[in-house]
Amino acid sequence: MAEITLVTGAAGNMGQAIVKKFLSAGNQVIGTIAPGDAVQSFDDQQGYEKLTVDLTNEQAAQQSVDDIVSKYGKIDNAVLTVGGFAMGKIADTSTAAIFKQYQLNFETAYNMARPVFLQMVLKGNGRIFLVGSRPGLAASMGNGMVAYGLAKSLIFRLAEIMNEEAKGINVVTSVIVPSTIDTPQNRQSMLKADFESWVKPEEIADVVYFYASQHAATIRDPVIKVYKNA
Repeated sequence: MAEITLVTGAAGNMGQAIVKKFLSAGNQVIGTIAPGDAVQSFDDQQGYEKLTVDLTNEQAAQQSVDDIVSKYGKIDNAVLTVGGFAMGKIADTSTAAIFKQYQLNFETAYNMARPVFLQMVLKGNGRIFLVGSRPGLAASMGNGMVAYGLAKSLIFRLAEIMNEEAKGINVVTSVIVPSTIDTPQNRQSMLKADFESWVKPEEIADVVYFYASQHAATIRDPVIKVYKNA
C-alpha cells in the first residue's frame, strides 16, 4: 500500500514542491489549502487529494485528520508548512501582533500536529515535519522580528515535547529550518541579493523526503538545518 502523506499549505511554494516530491515517489498525498487560496492544481494527478480547511480552527483540523484516517487507515508522513511572517522590533510589536504570529505559525501547526501525532502513536509509526526558522532557533537572529521569532520558537519546543512523549515508539517529529527560500516573492523583495546562495523549495522537499524515508529510519534529530550557502 502506498504511504499516506499529508501536506498543509499546499498553496505555498514549499508546499507545492513537497507535494510534487512525494507524488513522484508514489505516495498518496493529501494537500490542504486555506479557504479562498488560489493554488496550482494537482487534481488531475493520480494519488492527489485536496482538502480545504482553516487550520486556525481546531475542530476543523481535527475533523480533517479523522476523515483522512477513516478513508486511508493511517497517515505515514505529515509536512506542516503553513505559516506567516512579520517584521517588527519590540517598540513596534504589540501583544496583538504577537498573537497574530502565534496563530499563523504555532496554532496552525499544533492544531494539525496534535491529532496526527496521536493517531501515529496509536499506529506505532510516523514522521511529522514542522517548519521552524532561524529567528525562532536563536534570539540573536530575530532582531527586528520579535513576534515572528517568538511564535516560531514554540515550534522547536513542541517537537522536543512530542519526541519525549513518543520515546520507544517509531514516531519522530522534526523541525525543518530553512535559510532564505528562493521564491518569486523573495526575489522581488530582495532584488540585489545573491539568489544562488538561497535554498530552493525543491531542495527542501528532497531533504524532507530523505528524512521520511527508510534511509533515515534511525535518526531522531529534531532540528534539520537547510541553509545551503546562506
